[in-house]
Amino acid sequence: MIDLVLDDLRAAAGIGVAGNFAGHLEQAGEAADFAGVVAASAEAPKGIFPWYLPGDEGFLGVFPLSHDLLSRPAGDVNLQIEPEAGLVCAVSYGDDGRADSLAPVALAAFNDCSIRRPGAAKISHKKNWGPASKGIARRVFPVTDLAPGGPTATLRLACLLRRGGRAHEYGIDSPLRGYSYYGARLLEWIAGRLRDQAGADDSPLEPVGEYLVAAGRPPTLVVGIGATRYTPFGEGTFLEPGDESLVIVYDASATTPADVREAVARGGEDHLPRASVLRQVVRGTAEGAGA
Repeated sequence: MIDLVLDDLRAAAGIGVAGNFAGHLEQAGEAADFAGVVAASAEAPKGIFPWYLPGDEGFLGVFPLSHDLLSRPAGDVNLQIEPEAGLVCAVSYGDDGRADSLAPVALAAFNDCSIRRPGAAKISHKKNWGPASKGIARRVFPVTDLAPGGPTATLRLACLLRRGGRAHEYGIDSPLRGYSYYGARLLEWIAGRLRDQAGADDSPLEPVGEYLVAAGRPPTLVVGIGATRYTPFGEGTFLEPGDESLVIVYDASATTPADVREAVARGGEDHLPRASVLRQVVRGTAEGAGA
């Protein structure tokens, strides 16, 4: 395990993968947003979206990552954890200046937290409302091989919410190999989307590859590779000030799902072996930001 320095990611761009875990979009009430999006296959993700672009003059230029806080905008908003595995990748650019390939260097627990805004024109409009609107763990796995049978084969993803002194399962504990696209297939697909994905007024997707060029071709990407499915509790529960959001990527060869639940229940998640733990305390803000 290695430590991730948050300030080192300010020069990176942040993107996410939509629809990479069967059933999540339906639970999140977002399946209708993609009705007109034609995917490569039935199991393929729907597309990619930006959540941070260094130097951007709009809301996407605000650095949203935190190791320990989650900012809840003021007003009547429905805010949900999106438990994901996050990849830190080095990006190579081709002779035409566009992103050409991705090479992973680290894998972390990641919270692609979202405001549920039915009818939002773009996915990004639900993703960055200011500082501490996203989360990434401080302690991460160094990775260079995402092969389904490789070093990450035993990793699982759990998500819990602590509220009022009680721990609740928020996401369904799932193996990373349960993602629809994973390994080299996922990395090649993302690179293809960075080259080819276009935006349109009637689409929730945007030309993310063009955004990277405009941002000066950042050498690093932080990629949320998709949220897992919610438990019934998670599907119907939105975040409130004082809540503690926990996303944990752990090695199932060293820790069981029951061990993770028990550790979180007693506040001992930081002592789990071979685990990337993201714990964020939800704080209210005086005003919302961004989109």
